[in-house]
Amino acid sequence: MSAPALALQDIACTFVSKDAPGQRYTAVRDVSLAVGAGEFVSVVGPTGCGKSTLLNVAAGLLAPSRGSVSVFGEVLTGLNARAGYMFQAESLMPWRTALGNVMAGLEFRARPDARGVAEDWLRRVGLGAFGDRYPHQLSGGMRKRVSLAQTLALDPDIILMDEPFSALDIQTRQLMENEVLELWQRKRKAVLFITHDLDEAIAMSDRVVVLSAGPGSHPIGEFSIDLARPRDVAEIKVSPRFVELHATIWAVLREEVQKGYAQQLAPKAA
Repeated sequence: MSAPALALQDIACTFVSKDAPGQRYTAVRDVSLAVGAGEFVSVVGPTGCGKSTLLNVAAGLLAPSRGSVSVFGEVLTGLNARAGYMFQAESLMPWRTALGNVMAGLEFRARPDARGVAEDWLRRVGLGAFGDRYPHQLSGGMRKRVSLAQTLALDPDIILMDEPFSALDIQTRQLMENEVLELWQRKRKAVLFITHDLDEAIAMSDRVVVLSAGPGSHPIGEFSIDLARPRDVAEIKVSPRFVELHATIWAVLREEVQKGYAQQLAPKAA
């Protein structure tokens, strides 16, 4: 049996508290999670539960306090060179054009075909005519398309996505979700997708993993999404099976969301 594309084993991440210097808190603990080659896995949980922390561990940007990460069966040390990372925050370089941004990673790797590959990916995400535009000349949805092209142009074996569409309006968001699914369907890369939106997680994924509220966030549920592919994210949400899955997962997630919300409202210790 082949090793998973990405495996997090017994991960814990402990940090020094910003609010109480000298004290430490554990953001996530006892997290074991695997993503198979070609599998689309989403992680959902309350705000502040450590979802992005886990993604940074998977990317090799953060060393866990305990546990290990393996990539296609090999223990990860340092950056995950087989992964591409699409951040939640704006990550385009404002002084580079759309084409220049997509070319950046390819140029860093000294790819002689950087321009051709970048132009091809801009066409794939519907921006073939906008390569000469700078980020400030593009809409939010267009900038996300450039970021997507920038990530996929490197042809990573694993794609890490941290709430990439959370800032978009609902119509643009659904378009982007469908574009990601269409591009993923062609090459079937391993995807670890972080989102706070349960609808999005179910509509896009093969599996959904639910995290508890923090601190010490950990998996409390894992659900197989048996909806037929290919999918249209708007249409699939009105199917009876989607509604059933949503009710089942929300029954597990609801209490944790309420806990997370209560923690946000609680006054900080002096």
